[in-house]
Amino acid sequence: MPHIAVVGAGMGGLSAAADLARRGYRVSVFEKETSPGGKLRQVEVGAATIDAGPTVFTMHWVFEGLFRDAGARLEDHLTLDRAEVLARHAWPDGGRLDLFADRLRSQYAIKEFAGQREAAGFRDFCRRSASVHAALRDSFMTRALPSQAELIATLARRGLAADGLRAMLGTPPWQSLWRALAEHFHDPRLRQLFGRFSTYVGSSPLAAPATLMLIAHVEQEGVWLVRGGMRKVAEALQQLGESGGARYHFDTAVSELVLCNGQCCGLKLATGEIIEADAIVFNGDANALAAGFLGRDAVSAGMPMARAARALSAVTWCVKAPTRGFELEHHNVFFGDRYPEEFQNIFERRHIKPQPTVYLCAQDRGAATTGAASGNADSGERMLLLVNAPADGDTGGIDDERLATLEQEVGELLSHCGLQIERRAGDCIVTRPQDFERLFPGTGGSLYGRANHGAFASFARPGAATAIPGLYLAGGSVHPGPGIPMATLSGRIVAEKIAEDFA
Repeated sequence: MPHIAVVGAGMGGLSAAADLARRGYRVSVFEKETSPGGKLRQVEVGAATIDAGPTVFTMHWVFEGLFRDAGARLEDHLTLDRAEVLARHAWPDGGRLDLFADRLRSQYAIKEFAGQREAAGFRDFCRRSASVHAALRDSFMTRALPSQAELIATLARRGLAADGLRAMLGTPPWQSLWRALAEHFHDPRLRQLFGRFSTYVGSSPLAAPATLMLIAHVEQEGVWLVRGGMRKVAEALQQLGESGGARYHFDTAVSELVLCNGQCCGLKLATGEIIEADAIVFNGDANALAAGFLGRDAVSAGMPMARAARALSAVTWCVKAPTRGFELEHHNVFFGDRYPEEFQNIFERRHIKPQPTVYLCAQDRGAATTGAASGNADSGERMLLLVNAPADGDTGGIDDERLATLEQEVGELLSHCGLQIERRAGDCIVTRPQDFERLFPGTGGSLYGRANHGAFASFARPGAATAIPGLYLAGGSVHPGPGIPMATLSGRIVAEKIAEDFA
């Protein structure tokens, strides 16, 4: 069988390797880091291991299908607990709102929080987001990148049913998510809460299409907590690939892609060794190819991206410290004021506004933990704190002075919401946009590839095939988009494409 080389052991590369191996291809995966996962990484703070990348596990069916098609069972590789509380949200004025896996329970909580009208708005919003999800799941997310005409034709064949053209006519992509939310919620805090879903794909709710409201339905279908941490997901996909015969080479950097007569025929390792391959899957940011990080011959396979088109980066703090004053859930969001200004500052002025919104993942909270920290124990608890930032990691990023000010602002916002984190020397690892650029070259620190701004932004991402025969793309920067399940789907799509081409 043909030899397929996969560059990068992120979620897209791992799923592609597993699918290709179970189809009988000879698969070799090359990863510059010492373990799988890509952005799904962990860091050590003292003796504590803390998830430092994606923390939300959704779209369970994606992984269930991947394992089932390989003749395996997801539950034999991962222990997952469904979260009862999707997230806890807090505001400096003392407002607090939990969203639940039970939609009716969330509706009641919103009624108590903001009144009957807002609860009715939430009910209608849920129906609308469900119809958009039904329209796009099988017509866009799980298939090779369709053209705009192909997508319209697919939806038209479904007619004016709830999962067809009617859903798109009711939620057109040229309407922004922020404007669509105003049709359902009058309370600015609720527009803030549901507008935050656009950041899941690194975008601003002011410019992202209204169709992104489908993320709300994705979470209502289930958010799971992973026993042992998120890295277990990557390890499970590696085990699945190995069971099919795929071979993994860690701590092995690729310096260049090799072309023969205009076709990709191998790769060159940093050691100088040449690996021959019949096809290559590049599981990195497509902009890295365009920038020449994998050699001049591969530049035409990439998609150049202007700095203004980049999606969000972040400043993150991985902390092991005691907390008090606020009962944390596994997922927590602390909102600042003037929410639209956060995104205007990041995307237009290229800086972070004072007291920005903070996401906090309390990794010793929730059903997936054993011996969970109480929040008052002297040993502290493991947390990831995240603030959105411009993806300018290749042009300066966040300097030490701004970082010190930002840390003070974050502390003040959390304090106003009732949370105190008792920090100590050496209890934290900070990652800034310039650090993400070093980890993921060619991105500027963007964690999501291209920002999903404008009506047709989803079609601006590259698909599985490239302009160079034998070279394919997978990962969060390509179709169908960023996030653990979407990147996993990209790997499955590219495996299907390679199988078609070799057939």
